[in-house]
Amino acid sequence: MKFIGEDFLLTTKAGRRLYHQFAETEPIFDYHCHLSPRDIAENRQFKNLFEIWLEGDHYKWRAMRSNGVDERFCTGEADPFEKFKAWSATVPHTLRNPLYHWTHLELQRYFGIDELLDGTSATRIWKQASEKLATPDLTTHGILKKFRVTTLCTTDDPTDDLKYHERIAASGIATRVLPAFRPDKALAIADTNRFNEWVDRLTQASNVDVRNFSTFLDALRQRHDAFHEHGCRLSDHGLNQCPANFCSDETAASIFSKTRGGKSTSPEEQSQFATFMMLFFGRLDAEKSWTKQLHLGALRNNNTRLLRKLGPDTGFDSIGDLPQAAGLAAYLDRLDQENALPRTILYNLNPADNYAFATMIGNFQDGTIPGKLQLGSGWWFLDQKEAIEWQINALSNLGLLSRFVGMVTDSRSFMSYPRHEYFRRVLCNLIGRDVENGEVPDDDALLGSMIRNICYANAENYLNLNTNIDAPGSRSSAGLSTVSK
Repeated sequence: MKFIGEDFLLTTKAGRRLYHQFAETEPIFDYHCHLSPRDIAENRQFKNLFEIWLEGDHYKWRAMRSNGVDERFCTGEADPFEKFKAWSATVPHTLRNPLYHWTHLELQRYFGIDELLDGTSATRIWKQASEKLATPDLTTHGILKKFRVTTLCTTDDPTDDLKYHERIAASGIATRVLPAFRPDKALAIADTNRFNEWVDRLTQASNVDVRNFSTFLDALRQRHDAFHEHGCRLSDHGLNQCPANFCSDETAASIFSKTRGGKSTSPEEQSQFATFMMLFFGRLDAEKSWTKQLHLGALRNNNTRLLRKLGPDTGFDSIGDLPQAAGLAAYLDRLDQENALPRTILYNLNPADNYAFATMIGNFQDGTIPGKLQLGSGWWFLDQKEAIEWQINALSNLGLLSRFVGMVTDSRSFMSYPRHEYFRRVLCNLIGRDVENGEVPDDDALLGSMIRNICYANAENYLNLNTNIDAPGSRSSAGLSTVSK
Protein backbone atom coordinates (compact mmCIF):
# COMPACT_ATOMS: atom_id res chain seq x y z
CA MET A 1 0.00 0.00 0.00
CA LYS A 2 1.50 3.33 -1.07
CA PHE A 3 1.04 5.96 1.61
CA ILE A 4 3.44 8.77 0.65
CA GLY A 5 2.25 10.11 -2.72
CA GLU A 6 3.65 12.96 -4.77
CA ASP A 7 1.16 15.38 -3.23
CA PHE A 8 1.67 14.30 0.38
CA LEU A 9 0.63 17.14 2.75
CA LEU A 10 -0.33 19.35 -0.22
CA THR A 11 -4.07 19.96 0.07
CA THR A 12 -4.56 22.71 -2.52
CA LYS A 13 -3.82 23.13 -6.20
CA ALA A 14 -1.76 26.25 -5.48
CA GLY A 15 0.25 24.46 -2.79
CA ARG A 16 1.00 21.58 -5.12
CA ARG A 17 2.17 23.96 -7.85
CA LEU A 18 4.37 25.95 -5.48
CA TYR A 19 6.00 22.83 -4.07
CA HIS A 20 6.68 21.01 -7.32
CA GLN A 21 7.82 24.11 -9.24
CA PHE A 22 9.84 25.94 -6.62
CA ALA A 23 10.68 23.88 -3.53
CA GLU A 24 11.07 20.27 -4.57
CA THR A 25 14.34 20.58 -6.49
CA GLU A 26 16.15 22.99 -4.18
CA PRO A 27 19.36 21.61 -2.67
CA ILE A 28 19.85 21.36 1.09
CA PHE A 29 21.88 23.69 3.28
CA ASP A 30 21.88 21.94 6.67
CA TYR A 31 23.51 24.46 8.97
CA HIS A 32 22.71 22.70 12.25
CA CYS A 33 22.91 18.97 12.86
CA HIS A 34 24.50 16.43 15.18
CA LEU A 35 25.87 14.06 12.55
CA SER A 36 29.13 12.32 13.34
CA PRO A 37 32.15 13.85 11.56
CA ARG A 38 33.85 10.48 11.97
CA ASP A 39 31.08 8.72 10.06
CA ILE A 40 31.48 11.21 7.22
CA ALA A 41 35.28 11.06 7.25
CA GLU A 42 35.21 7.26 7.09
CA ASN A 43 32.35 7.21 4.55
CA ARG A 44 30.53 4.81 6.85
CA GLN A 45 28.62 1.94 5.26
CA PHE A 46 25.67 1.07 7.49
CA LYS A 47 24.97 -2.64 7.80
CA ASN A 48 21.27 -2.50 8.49
CA LEU A 49 18.31 -0.36 9.52
CA PHE A 50 19.27 -0.52 13.16
CA GLU A 51 22.62 1.15 12.55
CA ILE A 52 21.33 3.95 10.34
CA TRP A 53 17.87 4.40 11.88
CA LEU A 54 17.63 3.25 15.50
CA GLU A 55 21.15 3.43 16.89
CA GLY A 56 20.72 6.75 18.73
CA ASP A 57 17.16 7.90 18.05
CA HIS A 58 15.51 8.93 21.30
CA TYR A 59 12.35 9.98 19.42
CA LYS A 60 11.77 6.31 18.63
CA TRP A 61 12.81 5.13 22.09
CA ARG A 62 10.21 7.40 23.71
CA ALA A 63 7.49 5.99 21.45
CA MET A 64 8.57 2.42 22.11
CA ARG A 65 8.55 2.92 25.88
CA SER A 66 5.09 4.47 25.59
CA ASN A 67 4.03 1.31 23.77
CA GLY A 68 5.21 -0.90 26.61
CA VAL A 69 8.46 -2.03 24.97
CA ASP A 70 11.15 -3.17 27.39
CA GLU A 71 14.30 -1.03 27.61
CA ARG A 72 16.47 -3.86 26.29
CA PHE A 73 14.87 -3.25 22.88
CA CYS A 74 15.54 0.51 23.06
CA THR A 75 18.98 1.18 24.50
CA GLY A 76 19.70 -2.31 25.85
CA GLU A 77 21.48 -5.44 24.71
CA ALA A 78 18.85 -6.95 22.42
CA ASP A 79 19.93 -8.06 18.95
CA PRO A 80 19.69 -5.26 16.32
CA PHE A 81 17.01 -7.11 14.35
CA GLU A 82 14.98 -7.73 17.50
CA LYS A 83 15.16 -4.01 18.24
CA PHE A 84 13.97 -3.26 14.72
CA LYS A 85 11.08 -5.67 15.10
CA ALA A 86 10.09 -3.97 18.35
CA TRP A 87 10.13 -0.62 16.58
CA SER A 88 8.18 -2.01 13.63
CA ALA A 89 5.47 -3.31 15.95
CA THR A 90 5.29 0.14 17.53
CA VAL A 91 4.90 2.06 14.26
CA PRO A 92 1.14 1.39 13.76
CA HIS A 93 0.57 2.88 17.21
CA THR A 94 2.25 6.14 16.14
CA LEU A 95 -0.64 7.20 13.89
CA ARG A 96 -1.00 11.00 14.07
CA ASN A 97 2.44 11.23 15.65
CA PRO A 98 4.98 12.76 13.21
CA LEU A 99 7.00 9.56 13.56
CA TYR A 100 4.45 7.83 11.35
CA HIS A 101 4.98 10.37 8.58
CA TRP A 102 8.75 10.45 8.95
CA THR A 103 9.06 6.66 9.05
CA HIS A 104 7.27 6.09 5.77
CA LEU A 105 8.76 9.13 4.06
CA GLU A 106 12.26 7.92 4.94
CA LEU A 107 11.61 4.34 3.83
CA GLN A 108 10.35 5.64 0.50
CA ARG A 109 13.09 8.21 -0.14
CA TYR A 110 16.05 6.05 0.89
CA PHE A 111 14.94 2.59 -0.22
CA GLY A 112 11.96 3.03 -2.54
CA ILE A 113 9.83 1.06 -0.06
CA ASP A 114 6.14 1.98 -0.15
CA GLU A 115 4.94 -0.81 2.13
CA LEU A 116 3.59 0.18 5.53
CA LEU A 117 5.91 -0.81 8.35
CA ASP A 118 4.45 -3.03 11.05
CA GLY A 119 5.17 -6.33 12.75
CA THR A 120 4.24 -8.37 9.68
CA SER A 121 6.31 -6.39 7.17
CA ALA A 122 9.39 -5.95 9.36
CA THR A 123 11.40 -8.89 8.00
CA ARG A 124 10.77 -8.02 4.35
CA ILE A 125 11.62 -4.37 4.86
CA TRP A 126 14.75 -5.23 6.88
CA LYS A 127 16.04 -7.41 4.03
CA GLN A 128 15.19 -4.91 1.27
CA ALA A 129 16.82 -2.05 3.13
CA SER A 130 19.92 -4.08 4.00
CA GLU A 131 20.48 -4.83 0.33
CA LYS A 132 20.25 -1.15 -0.56
CA LEU A 133 22.50 -0.16 2.34
CA ALA A 134 25.26 -2.34 0.90
CA THR A 135 25.51 -0.09 -2.18
CA PRO A 136 27.68 3.03 -2.58
CA ASP A 137 24.55 5.18 -2.93
CA LEU A 138 23.82 4.87 0.78
CA THR A 139 27.19 5.35 2.39
CA THR A 140 27.41 8.64 4.24
CA HIS A 141 28.95 10.26 1.16
CA GLY A 142 26.33 8.68 -1.06
CA ILE A 143 23.50 9.96 1.12
CA LEU A 144 24.83 13.53 1.06
CA LYS A 145 25.09 13.35 -2.72
CA LYS A 146 21.66 11.73 -3.12
CA PHE A 147 19.94 14.48 -1.14
CA ARG A 148 22.02 17.24 -2.74
CA VAL A 149 23.39 18.54 0.55
CA THR A 150 25.73 21.35 -0.43
CA THR A 151 26.78 22.27 3.11
CA LEU A 152 26.31 20.82 6.56
CA CYS A 153 27.56 22.02 9.91
CA THR A 154 28.16 19.51 12.67
CA THR A 155 28.12 20.32 16.41
CA ASP A 156 31.53 20.19 18.05
CA ASP A 157 32.95 20.77 21.52
CA PRO A 158 35.87 23.23 21.84
CA THR A 159 38.07 20.35 23.00
CA ASP A 160 37.49 18.37 19.78
CA ASP A 161 40.69 18.14 17.77
CA LEU A 162 38.78 18.45 14.46
CA LYS A 163 40.88 15.71 12.87
CA TYR A 164 37.84 14.20 11.17
CA HIS A 165 36.96 17.56 9.69
CA GLU A 166 40.47 17.75 8.27
CA ARG A 167 40.04 14.31 6.72
CA ILE A 168 36.68 15.28 5.25
CA ALA A 169 38.09 18.48 3.77
CA ALA A 170 40.93 16.52 2.16
CA SER A 171 38.64 13.81 0.80
CA GLY A 172 37.23 15.68 -2.17
CA ILE A 173 33.63 15.13 -1.10
CA ALA A 174 31.34 17.58 -2.88
CA THR A 175 29.45 18.53 0.29
CA ARG A 176 31.16 21.18 2.38
CA VAL A 177 31.25 19.85 5.95
CA LEU A 178 32.17 22.39 8.62
CA PRO A 179 32.31 22.36 12.41
CA ALA A 180 30.12 24.51 14.66
CA PHE A 181 31.41 25.69 18.04
CA ARG A 182 29.32 24.35 20.98
CA PRO A 183 30.95 25.53 24.26
CA ASP A 184 28.18 24.54 26.69
CA LYS A 185 30.65 22.75 28.96
CA ALA A 186 32.56 26.00 29.50
CA LEU A 187 29.54 27.26 31.48
CA ALA A 188 28.79 24.08 33.41
CA ILE A 189 30.44 24.75 36.78
CA ALA A 190 27.62 23.20 38.81
CA ASP A 191 29.34 19.81 38.52
CA THR A 192 32.80 20.72 39.81
CA ASN A 193 34.56 17.47 38.97
CA ARG A 194 33.17 17.24 35.46
CA PHE A 195 33.99 20.89 34.75
CA ASN A 196 37.57 20.50 35.93
CA GLU A 197 38.05 17.37 33.83
CA TRP A 198 36.79 19.33 30.83
CA VAL A 199 39.17 22.23 31.54
CA ASP A 200 42.04 19.73 31.61
CA ARG A 201 40.99 18.53 28.15
CA LEU A 202 40.79 22.14 26.99
CA THR A 203 44.39 22.64 28.14
CA GLN A 204 45.49 19.73 25.96
CA ALA A 205 43.44 20.77 22.94
CA SER A 206 44.54 24.41 23.01
CA ASN A 207 48.13 23.87 24.16
CA VAL A 208 47.51 26.71 26.63
CA ASP A 209 48.40 26.11 30.27
CA VAL A 210 45.17 27.00 32.06
CA ARG A 211 46.50 28.33 35.36
CA ASN A 212 43.82 30.92 36.07
CA PHE A 213 40.75 32.58 34.59
CA SER A 214 42.75 34.71 32.16
CA THR A 215 44.46 31.68 30.65
CA PHE A 216 41.11 29.85 30.57
CA LEU A 217 39.77 32.59 28.33
CA ASP A 218 42.98 32.47 26.28
CA ALA A 219 42.51 28.74 25.73
CA LEU A 220 38.91 29.22 24.60
CA ARG A 221 39.94 32.02 22.26
CA GLN A 222 42.61 29.76 20.79
CA ARG A 223 40.04 27.05 20.10
CA HIS A 224 37.64 29.60 18.63
CA ASP A 225 40.47 30.71 16.31
CA ALA A 226 41.25 27.09 15.41
CA PHE A 227 37.62 26.39 14.56
CA HIS A 228 37.58 29.50 12.37
CA GLU A 229 40.64 28.22 10.51
CA HIS A 230 38.74 24.98 9.88
CA GLY A 231 35.88 26.89 8.25
CA CYS A 232 33.61 27.26 11.28
CA ARG A 233 31.28 30.24 11.02
CA LEU A 234 28.61 29.28 13.56
CA SER A 235 28.42 28.79 17.29
CA ASP A 236 25.64 27.02 19.15
CA HIS A 237 24.42 27.07 22.74
CA GLY A 238 21.90 24.74 24.34
CA LEU A 239 20.52 26.56 27.39
CA ASN A 240 17.45 26.27 29.58
CA GLN A 241 17.32 30.06 29.64
CA CYS A 242 19.59 32.81 28.41
CA PRO A 243 21.55 33.98 31.48
CA ALA A 244 21.58 37.69 32.26
CA ASN A 245 23.09 37.97 35.74
CA PHE A 246 25.93 40.33 34.89
CA CYS A 247 29.06 40.47 37.00
CA SER A 248 32.55 41.97 36.92
CA ASP A 249 35.68 40.34 35.54
CA GLU A 250 36.92 39.97 39.10
CA THR A 251 33.80 38.15 40.23
CA ALA A 252 33.94 35.75 37.29
CA ALA A 253 37.62 35.08 37.96
CA SER A 254 36.89 34.39 41.63
CA ILE A 255 34.11 31.94 40.75
CA PHE A 256 36.44 30.16 38.29
CA SER A 257 39.19 29.88 40.93
CA LYS A 258 36.73 28.53 43.46
CA THR A 259 35.57 25.86 41.02
CA ARG A 260 39.09 24.91 39.99
CA GLY A 261 39.89 24.53 43.66
CA GLY A 262 37.22 21.85 43.90
CA LYS A 263 34.70 23.93 45.84
CA SER A 264 31.01 23.93 44.98
CA THR A 265 29.31 27.09 43.77
CA SER A 266 25.90 28.57 44.50
CA PRO A 267 23.15 28.94 41.88
CA GLU A 268 23.80 32.70 41.96
CA GLU A 269 27.48 32.19 41.17
CA GLN A 270 26.66 29.68 38.44
CA SER A 271 24.32 32.20 36.82
CA GLN A 272 26.90 34.97 37.04
CA PHE A 273 29.61 32.81 35.53
CA ALA A 274 27.37 31.60 32.70
CA THR A 275 26.39 35.19 31.88
CA PHE A 276 30.01 36.32 31.78
CA MET A 277 30.98 33.45 29.51
CA MET A 278 28.03 34.00 27.15
CA LEU A 279 29.08 37.63 26.74
CA PHE A 280 32.63 36.48 26.07
CA PHE A 281 31.47 34.06 23.38
CA GLY A 282 29.17 36.67 21.87
CA ARG A 283 32.08 39.06 21.47
CA LEU A 284 34.24 36.37 19.87
CA ASP A 285 31.47 35.55 17.39
CA ALA A 286 30.96 39.20 16.51
CA GLU A 287 34.69 39.73 15.94
CA LYS A 288 34.73 36.98 13.32
CA SER A 289 31.28 37.67 11.81
CA TRP A 290 29.98 34.29 12.95
CA THR A 291 26.34 33.39 13.50
CA LYS A 292 25.30 32.56 17.06
CA GLN A 293 22.54 30.00 17.64
CA LEU A 294 20.63 29.96 20.93
CA HIS A 295 18.56 26.84 21.60
CA LEU A 296 16.39 27.76 24.58
CA GLY A 297 13.70 26.12 26.61
CA ALA A 298 14.50 22.44 27.18
CA LEU A 299 14.00 20.83 30.58
CA ARG A 300 16.54 18.03 30.45
CA ASN A 301 17.17 14.77 32.29
CA ASN A 302 13.89 14.66 34.19
CA ASN A 303 14.02 10.96 35.09
CA THR A 304 16.79 10.66 37.66
CA ARG A 305 16.64 6.86 37.89
CA LEU A 306 17.01 6.34 34.16
CA LEU A 307 19.53 9.17 33.78
CA ARG A 308 21.77 7.28 36.22
CA LYS A 309 21.20 4.05 34.35
CA LEU A 310 21.35 5.23 30.72
CA GLY A 311 22.96 8.67 30.73
CA PRO A 312 21.82 11.87 28.99
CA ASP A 313 20.28 12.19 25.51
CA THR A 314 18.30 8.97 25.88
CA GLY A 315 14.78 10.39 25.74
CA PHE A 316 13.93 11.86 29.13
CA ASP A 317 13.83 15.55 28.25
CA SER A 318 10.78 17.75 27.81
CA ILE A 319 9.64 21.29 27.08
CA GLY A 320 10.47 23.64 29.94
CA ASP A 321 7.88 26.12 31.19
CA LEU A 322 10.55 28.73 31.87
CA PRO A 323 10.49 32.54 31.66
CA GLN A 324 12.59 33.53 28.66
CA ALA A 325 11.96 37.07 27.45
CA ALA A 326 13.55 39.28 30.13
CA GLY A 327 16.88 37.47 30.31
CA LEU A 328 17.14 37.11 26.57
CA ALA A 329 16.40 40.80 26.03
CA ALA A 330 19.00 41.84 28.60
CA TYR A 331 21.67 39.60 27.08
CA LEU A 332 21.08 40.75 23.51
CA ASP A 333 20.90 44.36 24.65
CA ARG A 334 24.24 44.18 26.47
CA LEU A 335 25.98 42.88 23.36
CA ASP A 336 24.17 45.42 21.19
CA GLN A 337 25.32 48.27 23.45
CA GLU A 338 28.89 47.10 22.89
CA ASN A 339 28.34 46.88 19.12
CA ALA A 340 29.14 43.19 19.59
CA LEU A 341 25.84 41.51 18.73
CA PRO A 342 26.54 38.89 16.04
CA ARG A 343 24.07 37.41 13.61
CA THR A 344 21.82 35.41 15.92
CA ILE A 345 19.24 32.65 15.46
CA LEU A 346 16.81 32.12 18.34
CA TYR A 347 15.18 28.69 18.68
CA ASN A 348 12.43 28.32 21.27
CA LEU A 349 11.27 24.91 22.43
CA ASN A 350 8.10 26.07 24.17
CA PRO A 351 5.47 27.10 21.60
CA ALA A 352 4.11 29.54 24.17
CA ASP A 353 7.24 31.59 23.44
CA ASN A 354 6.68 31.85 19.68
CA TYR A 355 5.35 35.39 19.78
CA ALA A 356 7.80 36.56 22.45
CA PHE A 357 10.76 35.38 20.37
CA ALA A 358 9.27 36.65 17.11
CA THR A 359 8.92 40.13 18.60
CA MET A 360 12.34 39.91 20.30
CA ILE A 361 14.19 39.61 17.02
CA GLY A 362 12.61 42.85 15.83
CA ASN A 363 14.16 44.74 18.75
CA PHE A 364 17.69 44.19 17.47
CA GLN A 365 17.48 44.38 13.69
CA ASP A 366 19.89 47.18 12.84
CA GLY A 367 19.59 47.55 9.08
CA THR A 368 23.05 46.14 8.37
CA ILE A 369 22.02 42.60 7.39
CA PRO A 370 18.59 41.43 6.17
CA GLY A 371 17.16 39.36 9.01
CA LYS A 372 20.21 39.78 11.22
CA LEU A 373 18.24 38.20 14.06
CA GLN A 374 16.25 35.14 13.11
CA LEU A 375 13.40 33.16 14.62
CA GLY A 376 14.78 29.67 14.13
CA SER A 377 12.83 26.80 12.68
CA GLY A 378 10.77 24.49 14.84
CA TRP A 379 13.15 22.07 16.57
CA TRP A 380 13.02 18.93 18.70
CA PHE A 381 9.41 18.64 19.91
CA LEU A 382 8.33 21.37 17.47
CA ASP A 383 9.69 20.02 14.17
CA GLN A 384 6.33 18.58 13.09
CA LYS A 385 3.55 19.89 10.85
CA GLU A 386 1.46 21.75 13.41
CA ALA A 387 4.37 23.43 15.19
CA ILE A 388 6.14 24.27 11.92
CA GLU A 389 3.00 26.12 10.91
CA TRP A 390 2.93 27.91 14.29
CA GLN A 391 6.51 29.10 13.79
CA ILE A 392 5.86 30.24 10.22
CA ASN A 393 2.70 32.07 11.26
CA ALA A 394 4.39 33.83 14.19
CA LEU A 395 7.27 34.97 12.01
CA SER A 396 4.90 36.04 9.23
CA ASN A 397 2.72 38.06 11.59
CA LEU A 398 5.54 39.78 13.43
CA GLY A 399 8.54 39.79 11.10
CA LEU A 400 9.62 38.98 7.56
CA LEU A 401 8.99 35.41 6.47
CA SER A 402 10.77 36.18 3.19
CA ARG A 403 14.08 36.57 5.09
CA PHE A 404 13.73 33.29 7.04
CA VAL A 405 16.81 31.02 6.81
CA GLY A 406 14.72 27.86 6.83
CA MET A 407 14.82 24.35 8.19
CA VAL A 408 17.57 22.36 9.91
CA THR A 409 17.61 18.64 10.63
CA ASP A 410 19.03 19.02 14.18
CA SER A 411 19.51 15.27 13.94
CA ARG A 412 22.04 12.56 14.75
CA SER A 413 20.70 10.32 11.98
CA PHE A 414 21.68 10.18 8.32
CA MET A 415 18.08 9.12 7.68
CA SER A 416 16.75 12.59 8.53
CA TYR A 417 17.22 14.48 5.28
CA PRO A 418 13.57 14.07 4.23
CA ARG A 419 12.81 16.43 7.14
CA HIS A 420 13.69 19.21 4.70
CA GLU A 421 11.15 17.87 2.21
CA TYR A 422 8.57 17.60 5.00
CA PHE A 423 9.17 21.23 5.97
CA ARG A 424 8.97 22.40 2.35
CA ARG A 425 5.67 20.64 1.83
CA VAL A 426 4.25 22.23 5.00
CA LEU A 427 5.50 25.66 3.88
CA CYS A 428 4.05 25.39 0.39
CA ASN A 429 0.77 24.00 1.65
CA LEU A 430 0.43 26.96 4.02
CA ILE A 431 1.21 29.52 1.32
CA GLY A 432 -1.01 27.66 -1.13
CA ARG A 433 -3.96 27.97 1.26
CA ASP A 434 -3.30 31.70 1.47
CA VAL A 435 -3.39 31.90 -2.33
CA GLU A 436 -6.68 30.06 -2.58
CA ASN A 437 -8.16 32.17 0.21
CA GLY A 438 -7.17 35.32 -1.68
CA GLU A 439 -4.85 36.43 1.14
CA VAL A 440 -1.68 36.67 -0.97
CA PRO A 441 -1.29 37.28 -4.71
CA ASP A 442 -1.33 34.25 -7.00
CA ASP A 443 1.99 35.42 -8.44
CA ASP A 444 4.63 32.78 -9.11
CA ALA A 445 7.41 35.33 -9.51
CA LEU A 446 6.67 36.75 -6.06
CA LEU A 447 5.89 33.53 -4.21
CA GLY A 448 8.31 31.28 -6.07
CA SER A 449 11.34 33.41 -5.27
CA MET A 450 10.35 33.61 -1.59
CA ILE A 451 9.92 29.84 -1.34
CA ARG A 452 13.23 29.12 -3.07
CA ASN A 453 15.00 31.57 -0.79
CA ILE A 454 13.52 30.05 2.36
CA CYS A 455 14.42 26.54 1.19
CA TYR A 456 18.04 27.35 0.37
CA ALA A 457 19.38 30.73 -0.72
CA ASN A 458 18.61 32.72 2.43
CA ALA A 459 20.74 30.38 4.55
CA GLU A 460 23.63 30.48 2.10
CA ASN A 461 23.55 34.28 1.91
CA TYR A 462 23.06 34.84 5.64
CA LEU A 463 25.60 32.51 7.18
CA ASN A 464 28.71 34.09 5.72
CA LEU A 465 30.22 30.76 4.64
CA ASN A 466 32.30 32.24 1.87
CA THR A 467 33.73 29.91 -0.75
CA ASN A 468 37.36 30.82 -0.10
CA ILE A 469 37.53 28.87 3.15
CA ASP A 470 40.73 26.87 2.97
CA ALA A 471 40.80 24.75 6.08
CA PRO A 472 43.89 22.78 7.16
CA GLY A 473 44.16 19.77 4.88
CA SER A 474 41.37 21.01 2.63
CA ARG A 475 41.00 21.20 -1.09
CA SER A 476 41.22 24.73 -2.46
CA SER A 477 38.12 26.86 -2.77
CA ALA A 478 38.18 26.22 -6.50
CA GLY A 479 37.36 22.60 -5.75
CA LEU A 480 34.19 23.36 -3.83
CA SER A 481 31.23 22.16 -5.78
CA THR A 482 28.05 24.15 -6.15
CA VAL A 483 24.59 23.01 -7.11
CA SER A 484 23.16 24.87 -10.04
CA LYS A 485 19.62 26.02 -9.69
